[in-house]
Amino acid sequence: MKLLFLGTWEIIVIVLVVLLLFGGKKIPELMRGMGKGVKSFKDGMNGIEDPKPQEKESSETKKSEDGI
Repeated sequence: MKLLFLGTWEIIVIVLVVLLLFGGKKIPELMRGMGKGVKSFKDGMNGIEDPKPQEKESSETKKSEDGI
């Protein structure tokens, strides 16, 4: 399956088709929107962490504060 391996000419054709469809002024707006989407996705993934290490850390700090 050689679908994912694109050569130079295939990439040039794809870029030209995108330019024809969207125009030069619209592409920066599209890329900006994609960047914001990727950033929010990464922030969301970083926000979903396993709570168990945090609980373990908080119990260890309680023990050290109690002098045990």
